[in-house]
Amino acid sequence: MTWKLYEIERTAHDLVLEFQDRDVLGESYKMRASTAYGLERFWGEHLRLKRNPKPEEQNKSAYWKATWDALSKIMRDAGITVPNDTVNPSNTEEIRSMAAKLWDEREFSMEKRKIALAVLIEICDSLVWWTQRYKK
Repeated sequence: MTWKLYEIERTAHDLVLEFQDRDVLGESYKMRASTAYGLERFWGEHLRLKRNPKPEEQNKSAYWKATWDALSKIMRDAGITVPNDTVNPSNTEEIRSMAAKLWDEREFSMEKRKIALAVLIEICDSLVWWTQRYKK
């Protein structure tokens, strides 16, 4: 067995630095709290925010989506594919299709979901820590 770094801490650090000037770091706390409700709710939050045309909501949406994309990359590096379709927030069928992928046991097993959720929790914990260091 070999040790492989997945760079969760560095990923969170880079996300906080990337978004620190967009006034969205408070979302890190909401992200961490939302992990209690599961992957699909975390994933869907960027769509809810994206529907609001205000620039600050668009920035929040981008932060949530970038975090989901980071999770997807980390998991892919670990050999687990997390569904990550590009979805139009106004297209109900696209949303249903993506949510179904997150819930479908054949496509994304319970074991893989648990692992992905554990990694997402770790990412969010790290986001909160780095937010406390960089928040204005």
